[in-house]
Amino acid sequence: MRREGSPWQGLGTVLLKELADHFDSLRMLGLALLTVLAAAVPFYLAVVELKNTTSEDPFLLLKLFNPGGQTLSVVAILGFVIPVVAISLGFDAINGEHNRRTLSRILAQPIYRDALLAGKFLAGIIILAVNLMCLWLLVAGLGVAFLGVPPSGDEFTRALVFYFVAVAYAGAWLGMAMLFSVLFRSPATAALLALGVWLFMTFLWPMIAPAIAAALIPPDPRYTLLGILDPQTAALQQGLSRISPYLLFGEATRTILTPTTPSLGPVLDQIRMLRGEVVGAALPLRESLALVWPEVVSLIAGAIVLFVATYVVFQRQEVRA
Repeated sequence: MRREGSPWQGLGTVLLKELADHFDSLRMLGLALLTVLAAAVPFYLAVVELKNTTSEDPFLLLKLFNPGGQTLSVVAILGFVIPVVAISLGFDAINGEHNRRTLSRILAQPIYRDALLAGKFLAGIIILAVNLMCLWLLVAGLGVAFLGVPPSGDEFTRALVFYFVAVAYAGAWLGMAMLFSVLFRSPATAALLALGVWLFMTFLWPMIAPAIAAALIPPDPRYTLLGILDPQTAALQQGLSRISPYLLFGEATRTILTPTTPSLGPVLDQIRMLRGEVVGAALPLRESLALVWPEVVSLIAGAIVLFVATYVVFQRQEVRA
């Protein structure tokens, strides 16, 4: 039986309804407060540290997000907070409708499953983008007010690129949370598994990837005697580590927000040092964008792949009243 009309019929209705539910919910208020409060401490420490910096520093605005001299920064906090917020928005997107017995009523209307799933995903992305934009404006605005130094065009552009990277990072975790929401009828199970994957990819995978790379391609003893990494082993290690969205987000933000330490990887850094190049020199914005492009594309591709998997599984499920 062929469907009549556009498969996206009702997308706007679902999107507006989801946005209204998110903005009116206490959960969203709590997640927004969590994001602001978590970023407040590293922001205050960054301002205190930068007050001793002269106005000749060309990257004051960027150092508000990532000072570089301390482990606690706004970027480091967001690397942990964004997945939690995204998972909290998506873990009960579909199974919550199942448990409330409202999914069959929604699909009984002229709304296809395509529009329902896409509307929920887009609503989550918009909510995350709005929250991150508010935090971005707070950090930039308060930083300029406290430091009294306006940002340059290069700084503003880099900070804006960082914002889009953060949205892509949030989209990847939202897609994973919605996939578990479709796979499991219990919201608690979906939330626990999503948080488990996040913890594994954030804390355990960076330690497992080097061991797997060394087992598959043992390092050459000649490089070990020279005190440098084997290029083949390091390349495999870097490729395996980039499976984690957290490490992709870290590489992208480090490249954009700290132009003097570009994220080229250990192998390329060693080659540049052997050639006598100045590794610590600041890169132009165009070169930083070229370096960060693979990480951003990987995050966006991950979000798309997870959404497609969610779509395929959701289309095959049986919905009963």
